[in-house]
Formats: sequence, C-alpha cells, structure tokens
Amino acid sequence: MGLTFRNLSHSLLMFLGGIVATGGAAQAADLAPTPVEAPAPAISGWTYRFTPYGWLVGLKGTETIRGRSVKVDASFIDIVEHSDSLVALMGDFEARKGPITLYGDVVWASIGAQGGNIRQRSFVSGATVVVDPSLSLNIDLAILEVGGAYEVLRSGPLAFDVLAGARYWYQKAELSLDVAAAADLGDLVIVGGRGFARSGSVNWLDPVVGARMRYAVAPGQEIFLRGDIGGFGAGSRFSWQAVGGYSFDIGTYQGITFSGVVGYRALYVDYSQGEGRRRYEFDMLTHGPIVGISARF
Repeated sequence: MGLTFRNLSHSLLMFLGGIVATGGAAQAADLAPTPVEAPAPAISGWTYRFTPYGWLVGLKGTETIRGRSVKVDASFIDIVEHSDSLVALMGDFEARKGPITLYGDVVWASIGAQGGNIRQRSFVSGATVVVDPSLSLNIDLAILEVGGAYEVLRSGPLAFDVLAGARYWYQKAELSLDVAAAADLGDLVIVGGRGFARSGSVNWLDPVVGARMRYAVAPGQEIFLRGDIGGFGAGSRFSWQAVGGYSFDIGTYQGITFSGVVGYRALYVDYSQGEGRRRYEFDMLTHGPIVGISARF
C-alpha cells in the first residue's frame, strides 16, 4: 500500500511538473514578439496621360520682319504646299491626383506661305498694298506651355477646372521677295536676285489664366472645352486660346488605356518689339483641326 502510494505520489508530481513546464513554454511563446508584416506599398493616387497630336494649322494675321509687314491668310492646304512640315507636332502631358492637375504642352512647326496668300501691307516706307506673286514667308515656331489646374466643381458627368500657367514662344521668321519688286532694298540680304528680311531668334513668355470644362457623355467618352487669356503686356500685348474636342476610348493594353482625340484649336497672339527697321511683330491667329491618340495610365 505504502509502495503504491509513493508510486502514485511520484507519478502525480511528474504529471504536475509536466503541466507547469508546458504552461511555462506556452506563456513564453505568448510573450514572444508577433512578427510584423511588411506594409503594403502606398498608392500615390496619381494618374497620367500623354497625348501626341497633329495640329493642321492655318494662319491669319500680320507678320512684320525688320520693319516690313505682310498680311497673311493661308489655310492648312495652302501651307502644306510651301512648308517643311505637313502638320504642327504637339505633345500634351497631364498628371492628375484628385482635384489637382499638372500639365505641359509643346508645339513645333515649320510653316510656309507664298504668293496669293501673302499681301504686302507696309514696307517701311508705307507703300500701298500690292500683290507680289513671288513673295514668300517662312516661320519656325515653337510653343511650350506649363501650368496647373484645380477642379472647382463636379456635378455628375460634368467637371469644371480653373487653370493658371505660362506659355513660352520661340520664333524665327524669314520674308523673301523679288528684288525687282522691292521699293526699298534697305538692309535686305540679297541672294540670287531675291531679297531676304530675317528676324533672327525671337522669344517671349506670357502668363496665362483660364478654365476648362469636361463632360462625360458616356463611359469612355468625353467632350472637353478650354479657354484662356494671357500676355497682359508682360510678354505679348495680349493672347487668347480656345480648344474644343472629343475623346473616346479605343482599348486597353497592359494597363494602359488608349483613346482617340479629335477637335479644333485656335491660338491668337499680338506680340511686337523694336521700331523702324528693327521692328518685329507677330499679330496672328494660328488655327486648325487637331487629331491624336492619348495613352492613360
């Protein structure tokens, strides 16, 4: 009996010791630091869109080079016949997060007009308007615009933004005519029986303010309108722009949505510098259809 009791006591003590040991191990495991999972990468919320355009430009206005002014009225077809480039190439970039948009836009073109699309307005001496079939005008043109927009109103499919930025202009223009038709050779450069008035490089910077409206007519389809004014004497005397168009989704490839864009753009500027034979003036409306494809990601 005593032996049995001792055996039972010994077994009971071993059992209790095992429980204590097991509980201590469990408690130690509970006190161990919980592994921390790696945080999920933060989502920026920014979306981006890049749109290469073709701008089929026409010109209407006055160009003055070294004091010699001509009146220009040339359609896109007229310009195609006398230009180094068939279209003005434009690239537009936009980054958007919530109501905030940052944008950039660049245009480059080499434009030419000739003959009946150009009329002499004033050749320093104040000559009357005549038609010179040999008269020609060539303009290298670059426009760079940067700025920001803020969405101030959204109601269903309609959104309205205000915007502000700056538009940089670069130009180099050349006017040529038959020397025999020139009333005043003055400081023309004479080459092979023709006289050339050359502006050299001209550039200026305009502040710009405006607004934009976007309307989703259906999923993946949007009508947009934009208008702005600028210059205010800081660069040009005055400038305005109006753009309207329609974009429509074509499809998605590897997370990038492609859309077609068609519309019309008109950009006017009135800039001048210098006097007399040093005067340069670009008082011109550049306008025409725009076509392109945008990539949104």
